[in-house]
Amino acid sequence: MRFWLLGLFLLLCLLPACSLGGPTVAECNTGGALFFDNFGGEQNCGWREYNESGVVVEIVPETEVLQISVSQPGQIGWTNPGRDFDNVIITTKATQVSGPDNNAYGVICRYQDENNFYVFLISGDGYYAIGKYQTGSPQIIYLTDNYIQSDAIQQGPALNELRVSCVGNELGLQINGVPVTTVVDPTFVRGDVGVGASVFDPGTAVIQFDDFRVLQP
Repeated sequence: MRFWLLGLFLLLCLLPACSLGGPTVAECNTGGALFFDNFGGEQNCGWREYNESGVVVEIVPETEVLQISVSQPGQIGWTNPGRDFDNVIITTKATQVSGPDNNAYGVICRYQDENNFYVFLISGDGYYAIGKYQTGSPQIIYLTDNYIQSDAIQQGPALNELRVSCVGNELGLQINGVPVTTVVDPTFVRGDVGVGASVFDPGTAVIQFDDFRVLQP
């Protein structure tokens, strides 16, 4: 991973990702979780599915995953279920299926709107970062020291288990059970959750998410 420069102009072209799903949305809070979706297709948890501007977001019931495909370098695609939480732990299984390893994918928390949220990213070539988008900044603001290499990341087409904590002012990331960083930022105190992906080299990055769970800390 050389550069994660996701400009605001790239975000604005993905506004449909911010919308809710259909009119009947299930609670999706089974098993003691505040929110849980295994993407099996039995219930509508509110995720926005769309095909626009080189980004395809779809739930694939046959394989029980939420899949994001991104084909334009520098573009980010994301989706949210339309919820509102304050302090949470988020876990999910994220798999790079194919495409360039120079990518970024991961979890969103405290999503206010397309200009304001935290994002926790890993890449297919072994880097991670925590950042935020905030009104008035044309690009991502890194809360880590830009991008950081980690041996905890399974590189290339592989599955990585992510655990994100958004508790008070502390934002933490674990990758495959390994705590890699905790940063402090007071900007956002509550909001939606979500997942996102991007690609930086020519080609289509295909990322799948499974077992998305939001827990009380």
